Formats: sequence, C-alpha cells, structure tokens
Amino acid sequence: MSAFGRKSGVGAMSPGARPQFGVAKPMRSGAGAPPEAGMGGGASLPGMAGMPGGDQFPPLPSFDDSGAKSDGPAMKADALTRLADRANGVVENTNQLEGFEASVHKIKEQVLPRLLERVDPEAAATLTKDELSEEFRPIILEVLAELKITLNRREQFALEKVLIDELLGFGPLEELLNDPDISDIMVNGPDQTYVEKKGKLTLSTIRFRDEQHLFQIAQRIVNQVGRRVDQTTPLADARLKDGSRVNVIVPPLSLRGTAISIRKFSEKPITIDMLRDFGSMNDKMATALKIAGACRMNVVISGGTGSGKTTMLNALSKMIDPGERVLTIEDAAELRLQQPHWLPLETRPPNLEGQGAITIGDLVKNALRMRPDRIILGEIRGAECFDLLAAMNTGHDGSMCTLHANSPRECLGRMENMILMGDIKIPKEAISRQIAESVDLIVQVKRLRDGSRRTTDITEVIGMEGDVIVTQNLFKFEYLDESEDGKIIGEFRASGLRPYTLEKARQFGFDQAYLEACL
Repeated sequence: MSAFGRKSGVGAMSPGARPQFGVAKPMRSGAGAPPEAGMGGGASLPGMAGMPGGDQFPPLPSFDDSGAKSDGPAMKADALTRLADRANGVVENTNQLEGFEASVHKIKEQVLPRLLERVDPEAAATLTKDELSEEFRPIILEVLAELKITLNRREQFALEKVLIDELLGFGPLEELLNDPDISDIMVNGPDQTYVEKKGKLTLSTIRFRDEQHLFQIAQRIVNQVGRRVDQTTPLADARLKDGSRVNVIVPPLSLRGTAISIRKFSEKPITIDMLRDFGSMNDKMATALKIAGACRMNVVISGGTGSGKTTMLNALSKMIDPGERVLTIEDAAELRLQQPHWLPLETRPPNLEGQGAITIGDLVKNALRMRPDRIILGEIRGAECFDLLAAMNTGHDGSMCTLHANSPRECLGRMENMILMGDIKIPKEAISRQIAESVDLIVQVKRLRDGSRRTTDITEVIGMEGDVIVTQNLFKFEYLDESEDGKIIGEFRASGLRPYTLEKARQFGFDQAYLEACL
C-alpha cells in the first residue's frame, strides 16, 4: 500500500483511470515510440505524433516576415551559429589615429612644450578662443620655423585648434563634445574612449598623452562648478556649461586610470512632439502627456540608466503654464526647463572635514518656503521621496520627479523602499496610502536592445485596495517582431479604459480631448 491508501504499481490502476499522484509519465520520443502504460494503449492527441520533443510537448511554431510558417530547426541553427560566432570572436582594439589626424597630433606634441615657454597661462586664461587664436598664430609659426616643420594652411588651422583646445578647453574631448551625433562619452583611462551614437557604443580614435594629462582635464571639468577630485575625494559629479552631466572617478578607485563619463544633452530643446516623431510614442500618448503636464498632474518618470528620463522630464516641462513658479532640485543641475519663471537649485557635497553638506531633502524643505507652484526633482534616491510626496499633498500639484525602476509596479515599490530607508517611523501601509494619494501618473521609459528609446507604459495610480496600491494602464508598448537590420517592431496600444484622472483634466477644460486620447 502507498501512503495514499492505494496499491503501488501500474497493475493497480483500472483502464482509463487517472495516473497516481507522484507517478511520472515518460515523455514520448515520436510516432514510433512504444505505447505507454496506463494511457490506454498509447493514445495520443491528434496532430501531435511524430513531432520532435514528443507528442506531449510539440515545438512552438515559428513564422517568417510574411506571416507564413518557417522552418523552426533552421532558425534554431541560425541562433546557435550567432552564439558560436560571439563566443569565438576576437575583439581588436583599433583605437589608433591615422593619416592627417595622426600627423597633426604628432606635431602638437613637439610644438606644445615650446609654446608654453612663450605664453603666460594667466594672461591666456583671460582671452576668448578667437582672441587666443589671433595671438597664437605668429608664435606657432615661429616655433614651427625653429623646428624646421613646414605645414600647409589646412594643417596650420588644425594645429591651432588642437593647441587652443589643449590650453583653454578639454583637450581631446572637445572634438567629441562638438559632435551633435554623440550622446554619451566614456573615457576608460588615457588609451580607451567609447562614444554612443544612435544608441550604439563605438570606440573613438582620441587618445590622451598619459594619465597625468587625463587627470588634468578631469580637474579642469570639476573645478568649473566648484568641485574637486583627488585621492582624498576620488568621486565627483559636475556639469558642463551646456548642462551635460559629468561623473569623474580617479585612482585608487579606478584601476585603469581616471574615468570620465559625460552624458550630453541636445542644444535644441526636446518637445513631446519631437519624441513622437522619433518613434518614442504615438499621437494619442503624446496628447495624453501634454494634457497631464498642462493639468498639473503629479507625474513620476521611471526608467533605467540612459533610457531618456531627463529628456522626458524636460519635454513635459514645456506644457507648464508660463505664469507658474517652478523650482528644480538636483545633485548636478542638468535640467533645462523651457519656462521663464524657473529657479534651479543644486545640492552641495561635504567639505574635507565632512561638514557643510546640503542634501536634496534639505532643499525640498527649503523650497516649500519659497512659494513654488511646482517642485521638480531631477532624481530621487532616498528618503527625500517622502518630502516630495508631502509637497505634492500641500498644494504643489504638478510636481514631477524621475527614479530608477524597470516597470510602473516596481516604481511604486521603489518609492516605498526609499522612504523606509530614512529614519521616518511610520508603518508601510501609511506610506503606501501617501503614495497612492499623491502620484497621479507613472510614465515608464525604456531603452530597447536596438538602441531606440520608447515610452513603454503610461499608468494611472487609482488608490488603495486593502494594503495594495491599485493601478491601471492607459497605454502600453507591445513587442511584435524584429526587422532584418535588428530594429524592434512594436505597437503602442491604448487600454480603452476611462481614465481615473479625468476629473483633473475637466478642471482645466481638457476632459473631452483626454478621454478621446485614452479610448
């Protein structure tokens, strides 16, 4: 007898009876397999015999671009071939200057030391780049004559630019910073620099002379915003004059030398219509987001690193009424709001004695005394999330922020965890209720594997049901296929649900347009 009061063994079963609990059925290997005990003499489901993997688990059907069924094993072989190519591939570092650029940089190494002997650095720092070019031209010609180097006009102009970038700019980085197609610059020590173009990483040809040269450029960047970087403070966040965000980490924390990461921003302000034209969303989603910005809904923009959270926040800010007073609070000021009455605030790190630090939470509390209509946080990472929720509930409707999360549901969980990270002694249920009452919309942005950035979800926060925050999706991006050149093909779909935030839209006269966009 078994533990369940039945005799064990196949013979104990009556014909047609269900198999015993805990008795595994062997998987069939195809049409020619022997009949299975206990299954009525090998009965099988129609249309499933002879398939690889057995009658019980047929392979998934595969389709080609025209929608017809394609050869599954051939696709599997293609996938395995690609895996083998990647496993056996050899990566070559081709970070070498060639031709004209190589000759100019070689001459620069000879000219620069002699040029510095003839120039007063303090006087040069007071001149603009154009003025410095005029002053340098005769001195460069003099140094070239001493070195017995003859250059044509094109080479002279290129040499002047390289030398001035070295003295007043950021050296080799100037070339990359002036390229509008580059969105990210990643310097991994003096001999390796990667750039991102259209969502894809490529190796750049620029090089630094040595680690000392790279370290000087890093110091020049952070000194512009009153920060510093050295062995005692090996980490620093800074920004460039155009608002590009910079992170610097130096040895001993970085083992390959000084590392600089620059996130560039477009000089031309990005709008929601431009994001729609780029394929980040469709017309209805663009309309819904415009109305959300204009109707002072509290919006949280969620996404991973490099997914376009700050770009989306800048685009939403275009819909803010010009008569409203807007305060932005960030660690490194990178937001570029498109409003006349906008005041940016920035945190301050501690000094050498570990004192004098001003955190985002301190600035949020102070901002409440500055009569803001809206408060916008560049990114929330900790307990300041609670201060922002308090602002959303104290008459500052239309406040916005960004945070790192992979889905709208995870975004809510992250907000709860960030508040619990602080020393605020309130139960989790009260925190969840505060979030549900404060946040109106969650906009999820994502960078897909083909480098494109899409708005994958627009989700409403409805309220509480028990101790769970209830949400409903207004829009969602559905993945469909992938083109031959690796581009993701998908569709933006509206859920067709009546939006819960329709009442806010009605107060501003946008209820009909909002309803039509969401249905």
